[in-house]
Amino acid sequence: MARAILLASALAQTAAALRPAPLRMAFTPGVDKTDEKVTIVGASGYIGKAVVRECVRRGYATTAVTRPQSSLTFDGATTARAESENLNDITQCFKNAQTEVVICCLASRSGTEADSLKVDYEASVNSLKAAQACGARHFVLLSAFCVAKPDLGFQVAKLKTEAALKNQNDVTWTSVRPTAFFKSLSGQVEIVRGGGPFVYFDLGGGRSATCNPISEADLAMAIVDCVADPARSSNGGEPIWNVGGPDAGVSMKRQGELIADAIAAVDGGERKEPWLLPVPIGVFDGIVGAIKWVYDLTGADSVRDAWELGKIGRYYAVEDMLTTADAERYGAMSLREHYENVAKNGQEYDPYTTVFAKNPLIK
Repeated sequence: MARAILLASALAQTAAALRPAPLRMAFTPGVDKTDEKVTIVGASGYIGKAVVRECVRRGYATTAVTRPQSSLTFDGATTARAESENLNDITQCFKNAQTEVVICCLASRSGTEADSLKVDYEASVNSLKAAQACGARHFVLLSAFCVAKPDLGFQVAKLKTEAALKNQNDVTWTSVRPTAFFKSLSGQVEIVRGGGPFVYFDLGGGRSATCNPISEADLAMAIVDCVADPARSSNGGEPIWNVGGPDAGVSMKRQGELIADAIAAVDGGERKEPWLLPVPIGVFDGIVGAIKWVYDLTGADSVRDAWELGKIGRYYAVEDMLTTADAERYGAMSLREHYENVAKNGQEYDPYTTVFAKNPLIK
């Protein structure tokens, strides 16, 4: 009898071991969703606006949080006014919205060290604390690809926020690290169209920085995917996602050539060879070094901010923002398509775009 029981037990264990694991339904990017209420903080920003639109398109009950002085509204979403730098204010806002998922798109506009600490860290962590206080399930952070090599104040601030996410267990989380935005690479379209030069930084040996940027719509889709995709969750998935667009690496020099292609496609007629103007990176080094010298001499906060902005510019002039793994390429829109759209429809002026000016040769 005892042998029969032991044999039955062994057979049961063997059957359990051989039983196939429950099948996980394949996640469909850009389509799948949960039935949760999603709150977006930083909704008035460049990417924040796109994330609100994507949440609405996907069918989420969406609350878009903007500053109290904002008059911005969104079709299909509830608009809430709150100050993310005030913990009580943002907590009450999340509670009022019955928030179950938070998407944090907060980002310093200037990138200076003080502003980054205030927005990319303190306000973002306030949003995390508010998510915890209202019992939210998941938190999605818009971070940056470049935090992997943190030489700048805003990168350190983003990493501190990621550390705060890692050091808590109340909500699951995802950190999305995009390579570069199309906006930051399209400031010279008008200059080239007017016959002016396309300026890029020569790193020596004909090399220039390379990236595979991602469109705002594609990035928003990727961010919203993280609400429902278990593969992107800290609960058993890979919560840090480096993500770029579908292009292979596009060098700065190649960007100038693509702009010329796009202008010819939109305007018709013969393609004009672009005036590509390489600037040795040493020139940038000299400018940044001079600003640092003035800061060391004066200690002025305004000069320190100028030095930080110079370092940011140099960083992006020399560092590749490039993803190579298939899982780190997302979306459908190429940089060439974006340039064609800008050449055809223009683009909204943004003082924080890296290079955006009228052709100085045109009166």
